[in-house]
Amino acid sequence: MKIAVVGTGYVGLVTGTCFAETGNHVTCIDINEQKVERLSNGQITIYEPGLQVLFERNVRQGRLDFTTRLKEGIKGAEIIFLALPTPPGEDGSADLKYVLGVAEYLGPLLEDYTVIVDKSTVPVGTAEKVTEKVKAGAKVEFEVVSNPEFLREGVAVEDFMRPDRVVIGAESERAVRLMNQLYAPFVRQGNPVIFMDVRSAELTKYAANSFLATKITFMNEIANLCELMGADVDMVRKGIGTDSRIGRRFLFAGIGYGGSCFPKDVQALAKSSNEVNYDFRILNAVMDINHTQKQKMIEPLKAYFDGDLSGKTIAVWGLAFKPYTDDIREAPALENITTLLSLEAKVKAYDPEAMENVKEVFGDKITFSKDEYDVLDGADALMIMTEWPIFRTPAFDRIKEKLINRVIFDGRNLYDPEQIAKLGFEYYSVGRKTIKS
Repeated sequence: MKIAVVGTGYVGLVTGTCFAETGNHVTCIDINEQKVERLSNGQITIYEPGLQVLFERNVRQGRLDFTTRLKEGIKGAEIIFLALPTPPGEDGSADLKYVLGVAEYLGPLLEDYTVIVDKSTVPVGTAEKVTEKVKAGAKVEFEVVSNPEFLREGVAVEDFMRPDRVVIGAESERAVRLMNQLYAPFVRQGNPVIFMDVRSAELTKYAANSFLATKITFMNEIANLCELMGADVDMVRKGIGTDSRIGRRFLFAGIGYGGSCFPKDVQALAKSSNEVNYDFRILNAVMDINHTQKQKMIEPLKAYFDGDLSGKTIAVWGLAFKPYTDDIREAPALENITTLLSLEAKVKAYDPEAMENVKEVFGDKITFSKDEYDVLDGADALMIMTEWPIFRTPAFDRIKEKLINRVIFDGRNLYDPEQIAKLGFEYYSVGRKTIKS
């Protein structure tokens, strides 16, 4: 099958590469000439475990190519995926200017029946708007369907190649057959392809992410309650996570959620609810709580230094919003670093993948280190912002040697409080016993 993917960001590149891996010919289209040149030369532009091998193989074997020319890229394509940014506007709503902008150009370029797929996360009613834009210039039949992505950064290739489910909103049997044919190689083990109306498919993505964000936020509220009541959030998590109605995932307490999906999608669903005069009170609470939770470690850090962080050097482990990615969008680390700088603290930071992206934000306002131990030299305290595996079993003797004060503020609950006490550290975590020297 000939496929076109408009947009070579995170979703577009993973989508295009994985479709090529199952034998389709995929052309990815982007207006960024430098990015397209790099991709055409076999240089991947995002960090995602497992993607590099698939990308290089399919470029080498001619199934995956790139262009800046929309007309050239979509020529002969049976299906065109729109994988374009939908950033939040000032009021929280999803900005559709990129999606609708491309849709406006597509109509006159279509040469035969084509399925146009909204792969981006878009509000309910977007397919209808895209249809109007394409229809204005189209001379052939086409259909706009919704196929929301459910990719988790860090395991996106696995998610795409072996999806829990595929959700497709389509109105005609012709579009259903084409989409079924395209996804058949990915669901051979029997995981469902769920067909529904387009509006329900558009809402499904927002509902899923908002529910998961709510689950995380609820657990963080339980963690805050544990601290006041002398309970242990890890024990509570185990106690409720074994209930099949609840499940074990997304129950880990910490310093809130970030990334490109949860914050944006929760905001957008709340905004869409307002537009139909519905007050989605749970989502409003989720956003407020998450904003506060992100800086959960700041107050105990200030208290440790008697309210004065000026001149103190704080080492930060982790900058990405989660491990196995270089994505720093809405990352708690960024908010914490901004607050530390406003309190006149000095910041040294290390992350295995995200430092280059953070340099674009802070420049020389903070110091970047070569590894997780170098960052500790001359530091007054350690803050943990991202749960990278290398931070889970560090050489604690080296940490003790390097830190001026043997104190750790752990926003991801990486260590057992009793064990860390035996090692001689003062230890602050989320929803668990605080270990003081």
